[in-house]
Amino acid sequence: MAFERGSVMRGVAAGVLALSMLGVSACSSNKPPKTFSTQSDEPGLNPFKRFGGGGKAPANEGSIGVNGYLWRASLDTLAFMPLASADPYGGVIITDWYVNPETPAERFKATVYILDTRLRADGLNVTVFKQSKDVNGNWVDAPVADQTATDIENAILTRARQLRLSNIKG
Repeated sequence: MAFERGSVMRGVAAGVLALSMLGVSACSSNKPPKTFSTQSDEPGLNPFKRFGGGGKAPANEGSIGVNGYLWRASLDTLAFMPLASADPYGGVIITDWYVNPETPAERFKATVYILDTRLRADGLNVTVFKQSKDVNGNWVDAPVADQTATDIENAILTRARQLRLSNIKG
């Protein structure tokens, strides 16, 4: 018999069982899970925290994951383009292709990334894509002027500032 008293198989089976139980018990814990953040919450490590700056704005439970003014301003600024996707928790807005009626041989698409919970110029990134029709009527990727994305970013930031000021005054 393989599991007779004193056999090697019985010892191996008991050892495997003991290690399995030890491994499973190591997975359980009464402690809450650790959370990690990019900003330190320890006092004394951030010299600007005392003066109200230097850290991310606190996120309220149930709120969107990005700056609300930048989010609303992005939607307002790109309202003329059809919306393909919008993720308020990840801060990504993707438009569908937009064809200007004045230039039907060109179409544009934009992607907006809101990178921060604070209203800052570097908390926003806009990417613009352009396609033109070739001689066969197929859409072909075309270069976009760098100034186009910058102009859209500036328009979004201006609208976000307007929204913030209107919220403070009223």
